[in-house]
Amino acid sequence: MRANTPPKPPTRAWVRLYSGKRLDLLDPTPLDWDDSDLAMGLARTYRWGGHSAWELPLSVAQHSLLVLALRRLWRPEVDDPRGDLRELLHDADEGLLGFDCISVVKPFLGPAYRALTESLERAVALRYGLSPWTAAERRPHKRADRVAAASEAVHVVGWTAREVRFTLGIPFPPLERDPLVAIYGGTPWEPWAPTLAAERFLAELTRLCARAPR
Repeated sequence: MRANTPPKPPTRAWVRLYSGKRLDLLDPTPLDWDDSDLAMGLARTYRWGGHSAWELPLSVAQHSLLVLALRRLWRPEVDDPRGDLRELLHDADEGLLGFDCISVVKPFLGPAYRALTESLERAVALRYGLSPWTAAERRPHKRADRVAAASEAVHVVGWTAREVRFTLGIPFPPLERDPLVAIYGGTPWEPWAPTLAAERFLAELTRLCARAPR
């Protein structure tokens, strides 16, 4: 290298967030975003590759609220705001990254992609005081996540129940009723507009943070 060649700058991957804050995706800290940034990021990040049989695609924010609703529906006797918060934020890294990778594609992106998402997950866990899942806790979470996925596949994207099981490999039957309608009203399974999804996600996040102080 020639003596007068300037040193190569360190690698950065800056994103400017809704609040005006900036986040380095390659070196995130728990102080780099506001709750509104996370809500808006999840509301503008879409599941199923952005494909939908509706006018709008389904946001990760709406999916997260659906998974939380299933947790509460199946365990109505449990009052666990800290556990609810972890459920709500199970895909929070995707809102910061702005990308929900289709699960079967993830192995092809390699270890660097996994390292990036794990770094974001750690920052989220530190900010909101989330403990790692135990094996016993992860089982009902995965069931809720997969039931939500099966239901979205049929009612939002347009797969048949048979295709969900034998093509997508999801071993749970889709729900008929949309649990979010009992909470928010509206048309069953209709994807929400990003501003509405962000508003509802942020309201739930704010409530849970108030009930689950660090």
